[in-house]
Amino acid sequence: MDLEARKISFVQEFLRLESEEIVIHLEKILHKQKVELIDQEMKSMSIDQFNKEIDQSLDDAKNGRIRSAKDLKSKIKKWD
Repeated sequence: MDLEARKISFVQEFLRLESEEIVIHLEKILHKQKVELIDQEMKSMSIDQFNKEIDQSLDDAKNGRIRSAKDLKSKIKKWD
């Protein structure tokens, strides 16, 4: 069974649940796994990758492909 089929099967099974306790438990597991994955991805960046991302950011700034914090704040305020 491929990943997409497994996800669909899982969601179908999840939707049949009637126990709030199980749903809470699954939410906790999902959150914990997501946090661990993010931590792992953050730690696994090499110095070379870090330097490449810095170079890309500098190039974006040089070529006007950035947004100021002020612009972002004003857009967020419009959504409120």
